[in-house]
Amino acid sequence: MSESQTPTREVARRVFAAEFNDATHTFKESDDERAPLYALLPTGERVNRVFLVGTLTETEDIGNENEYWRGRVVDPTGTFFVYAGQYQPEAATALRELETPTYVAVVGKPRTYETDDGSVNVSVRPESITAVGEATRNRWVVETAERTLDRLGRFDEEGNEYAEMARREYETDVNGYRDAVVEALESLEAEPGEDAAAETVS
Repeated sequence: MSESQTPTREVARRVFAAEFNDATHTFKESDDERAPLYALLPTGERVNRVFLVGTLTETEDIGNENEYWRGRVVDPTGTFFVYAGQYQPEAATALRELETPTYVAVVGKPRTYETDDGSVNVSVRPESITAVGEATRNRWVVETAERTLDRLGRFDEEGNEYAEMARREYETDVNGYRDAVVEALESLEAEPGEDAAAETVS
């Protein structure tokens, strides 16, 4: 059957920048060279693809011989860095042509890079970058808050293997991500006319 021959795409997970940038541990679940590479979220979820929405505040071509674009996408909790070059032509074109600041939706894969001093930076290799409106950004904030709280609610459940892995790999107080959720939702309430969006999580 065609279903068994065609690998299914991983679900793009919603995650705030504050947590995503702490997801420095990556792993595969098999020795197959084509096996997907996962980033481990500190709240106990594996992610192969992410879906984020925020304000594209800055773009820059940092390539030498070929174009290689870096974009900064800001959500209420921090900054995502996205990088697109010749192998992500549509995303690179978007970073080249979009005005800043503007709201964008990004689907992509998490990538980690170890710096010379041994720290690990986390970024996104985008599959797509699309300009969106404020309502889409606000809905993403609310839905990402809900997903984060769901992960936190399952964190201490017996048999949650990814939470157990997160405890081993990270020395992180996950309650900090609950604070990030509150901060994100309060940012919506602070914007005129956005009270209704924030109230949907109460």
